[in-house]
Amino acid sequence: MFDRDRWQEIFHTLSKNKIRTFMTAFGVFWGIFMLIIMLGSGTGLENGVTEGMGNFATNSVFVWTQRTTMPYKGFPRGRRFYFRNDDIKALRDNIPEIKYLAPKMQGWSSGDGTNNTVRNDKTGAFSIMGEYPDWNKIDPMDITEGRFINQTDIEQKRKVAVIGTRVKELLFDPDEDPIGEYIRIQGVYFQVVGVFVPLNTNINFGGEKEQSIFIPLSTLQQTYNYGDIVGWFSITSVDEVPASEVEEKAIAFLAARHTINPDDKEAFGHFNLEEEFQQMKGLFTGIAGLIWIVGIGTLIAGVIGITNIMLVIVKERTKEIGIQRAIGATPVQIMSQVITESVFLTSVAGYFGLAAGVGLVELINYLLVKFNASNEMFQHPEVDFKIAIISLLILIISGAIAGLIPARRAIRIKPIDALRDE
Repeated sequence: MFDRDRWQEIFHTLSKNKIRTFMTAFGVFWGIFMLIIMLGSGTGLENGVTEGMGNFATNSVFVWTQRTTMPYKGFPRGRRFYFRNDDIKALRDNIPEIKYLAPKMQGWSSGDGTNNTVRNDKTGAFSIMGEYPDWNKIDPMDITEGRFINQTDIEQKRKVAVIGTRVKELLFDPDEDPIGEYIRIQGVYFQVVGVFVPLNTNINFGGEKEQSIFIPLSTLQQTYNYGDIVGWFSITSVDEVPASEVEEKAIAFLAARHTINPDDKEAFGHFNLEEEFQQMKGLFTGIAGLIWIVGIGTLIAGVIGITNIMLVIVKERTKEIGIQRAIGATPVQIMSQVITESVFLTSVAGYFGLAAGVGLVELINYLLVKFNASNEMFQHPEVDFKIAIISLLILIISGAIAGLIPARRAIRIKPIDALRDE
């Protein structure tokens, strides 16, 4: 039930110590404000990294060949070897833990600056990649027009191409439909069957994805005289199986197929995205933990200030408390008065700090979106509503704790001594 006289008394008590009360409240305000700002910034950093990965399968490993560093079964060290087409079926048949398998090969890179693709009077330097259909399951793309490479393209070695949005911009007019049109890649004509927009921008193979052209791997091998060579394998594990297990089995199996010393750790290059992703998650967990430690430490400093100001207030109200005790006020009533004032002060300061922090985070997010200033390392800073409520509850509980010491001191005041206090 609302006690108007009681709240007027609280305002009167606090107003008598305006400067000290304001500085103490500002300490609490600043503590919750900085906690919210740091939490929002941490979320923005995490969003920038994770959203840049799109829907890329994080349980993926990539394996490629390198020169051997150890002799084995009559073969010298320094031998160069290659994956072959028959390794594809062998991996699928012998390692049941594999979910998706995408053999890949890069024909040309956009980074060398040499124009490799022509359409009418327009040319460009693009990354030409030989692909399998499973690649679109490992690194999903938004196919805005047409389709992706399918198994029939692989089997029939069709001269078809799926192009990135930047390729479309450079080779086609803005109002022109590229589907069904032909482009010439290193002197060979390919029909465009799809246009894609990459969903993942943080993981690239061979150049910027918008400037990539995907053609069937079998077509790349035959058309440009690569034989049956495969550049590398992209592999994902089935659900509930660690990618490291599939990685270990695949390397051991391929080593046996290509007569590689099982102890030669340098013969295969490999990259485990799952391990990197877990390390990244651990990093963000550590950042969040550090933010909470710093933020709560700042709040504790503010709470200590609340305790100090309440001790001053209790001292100044010694005579008043003595009178209350003399006319029958119980220790619980005296303690509730002091704790109520402490909670009120921390709650008001904390609420304004919380509102200011959330408001600033939302303003930063608005400006980033409006001016298109988001990048791969920082996007959409935000504060989870549950975290905000938890922060406010922590502050209220802290305010109650801050009032306990002054409240205990208040009830130890003897009425006769308090009435004599001047």
